[in-house]
Amino acid sequence: MQSVLGTILDPAADKILMTTLTVTLAMQGQLPMPLAVIILGRDLLLSLSAFYIRYTSLPEPKSFARYWDFSLPSAEIRPTGISKINTALQLALMGVTTVHPLLPFELGLSLAGLQWTVATTTIWSGLSYVFSKDAVRLVSQRPPKKPLI
Repeated sequence: MQSVLGTILDPAADKILMTTLTVTLAMQGQLPMPLAVIILGRDLLLSLSAFYIRYTSLPEPKSFARYWDFSLPSAEIRPTGISKINTALQLALMGVTTVHPLLPFELGLSLAGLQWTVATTTIWSGLSYVFSKDAVRLVSQRPPKKPLI
């Protein structure tokens, strides 16, 4: 069973986890700053887009209370395929980067390759939301038609 609140909280929790890990590792110098900017920038732009889509797709009358009323779904944002892959790669990168200093061997080129891969998939997944026709679906507010019997 899936609730409207659950469809909002699950991606929000992912973004909070990724933001916390990205900022922490970048501040410690373990994650390159340009990569951190790409990851955080994509998440910020997607979050702002979600707020905008919610506002523009909310039926009249628009109000602050109705905006935050989750019983009034107005749009559905579906993760794209590359976005799911990107999330897995980002989490793998964060895990490897976190344990890397504790390992008895150097990851060097492998870690750099994973960083480049994550940078590429992060940009790709951000663009996939812009160019995919299936990523955002406006929810019709019309009541279902009654069968003619």
